[in-house]
Amino acid sequence: MFLYPWSKMVGGIFYEHSHRLFGSLVGFLTIFLAASLWMKESRPWLRWLGIIALGGVIVQGILGGLRVTLLAQTLAIIHACFAQAFFALIVSIALFTSAEWRTPVVPQVATESGRIHRLAVITTGLIYVQLIFGAILRHRGEADVLHIVGALIVTIHIILLTSRVVWNYNHLPTLVKPAHFLGGLLIVQLFLGTGAYLGKYTQSGSSLNPYVVPLATMHVVVGALMLVTCLILTLQTYRLLTPHPPTLQSQALSKQASL
Repeated sequence: MFLYPWSKMVGGIFYEHSHRLFGSLVGFLTIFLAASLWMKESRPWLRWLGIIALGGVIVQGILGGLRVTLLAQTLAIIHACFAQAFFALIVSIALFTSAEWRTPVVPQVATESGRIHRLAVITTGLIYVQLIFGAILRHRGEADVLHIVGALIVTIHIILLTSRVVWNYNHLPTLVKPAHFLGGLLIVQLFLGTGAYLGKYTQSGSSLNPYVVPLATMHVVVGALMLVTCLILTLQTYRLLTPHPPTLQSQALSKQASL
């Protein structure tokens, strides 16, 4: 695979084989990442997270190979969705190993921290489900209604999440910055999705609108960035926000209720 002549990498072969080469590069980097974490990281759970990432990139490589040999659209969808999960895992490791995450912090006591945590987790999950619908639509031409409805639901949840974070925790830039970035990505994503949809379903005859492919590709890229940005925001809310500790009165009431 690595000795394939550049002279033959023309047309679709260029994109297909370049994809394989970049996948191999990601695999090698993941090997180095897992080895570095295992040798230098003091947190056992993070060392094992590196091993999980290594296993994930191996599975992704197998899925990609089977996708080529079997030409199965279902494998293409799984391959695309698994790539998003792997990307989120790598970004999480990057966050956990950052100097900022290693700096000790005193979590802020917040009354609605539980609701923020739940909303952030649900929004991240909905973005991932939306990426699944997008993969089905891209590879099979199905689930277009689900993708549109999912976009509406994700938009509502992102607006709720970002507005709560910015409104209530504007003194915490670690939360406000990813919230602003997520909101900006949402605006870009809506324009890209609308453009890709109109370009695909308003084309005349068999001619393909030349703007469809770059718009759809950027739509996928921005979707991946939205996923990891929302994930970072979720992890940071759990790190920086904590619920009120139970008061003596509430502890007494809970004991009475248990009796």
